Amino acid sequence: MSIIVNLDVVMAKRKISAGELAEKVGITPANLSILKNNKAKAVRFSTLEEICRVLECQPGDILAYIPSKKNEED
Repeated sequence: MSIIVNLDVVMAKRKISAGELAEKVGITPANLSILKNNKAKAVRFSTLEEICRVLECQPGDILAYIPSKKNEED
């Protein structure tokens, strides 16, 4: 996958647990885990906005683009 979610890194820097973040953002811990572990296929902008508000960060702090190799399949 070309988009990497660095949510765990930002959470560690802010010293916030997954449960606390999920509660403050208004999503289930299971959905936060899916996002945090790079299993998500999509993320709502409203969810991303809330995560950024709670963590006081920018979307680019959470998401990174890593180019795929030409012959690599996602």
